[in-house]
Amino acid sequence: MGVLEARELLCERDDRILFSALSFRVNAGEWVQITGGNGAGKTTLLRLLTGLARPDAGEVCWQGQPLHRVRDDFHHDLLWIGHQPGIKNRLSALENLRFFHPDGDIALCLSALAQAGLAGYEDMPVNQLSAGQQRRVALARLWLTRATLWILDEPFTAIDVNGVERLTRRMAQHTGQGGMVILTTHQPLNVATDSVRRIALTRERAAP
Repeated sequence: MGVLEARELLCERDDRILFSALSFRVNAGEWVQITGGNGAGKTTLLRLLTGLARPDAGEVCWQGQPLHRVRDDFHHDLLWIGHQPGIKNRLSALENLRFFHPDGDIALCLSALAQAGLAGYEDMPVNQLSAGQQRRVALARLWLTRATLWILDEPFTAIDVNGVERLTRRMAQHTGQGGMVILTTHQPLNVATDSVRRIALTRERAAP
């Protein structure tokens, strides 16, 4: 199982320091929520942790190695779902899952869509689905992926209460099996308070 480390991260945007000297470690079996107000840098931090962006100082490491040295192995172990669903509008829900998991069994894909609350919508083009249903198409990957590390930006956006409960149970199952979940959300997590570790980002003063 993996270990993800943020080491002395510094990030500046528009002459403002979002965060500096930010260090933390996420171990196998941990569930971490990044918290902070609007503009605190939550999404920016997630992008740094996925390797989609580089910090102004410091580094992110996977298994003790900087991401740029283990990029292929890291991407194999990572599932990233950003604030935008990142799905193909002209494909159906099932075709989208088959695109991301071409070696996946169709029955497993159908089961994943059902788990995400999309039973009966498998063959409908994504552009005919609601925003919440489109989000569910992307999140159905949580029932298919073999990735150890899940990084999720606002996964509950446009999802109803039942959907949030399903997703929360799936994340708890993943961490219970030694997986890792890092997420942002404005919604309270309906889990035991000691199940989730929280890392709070606070606005810093403007850079000189």
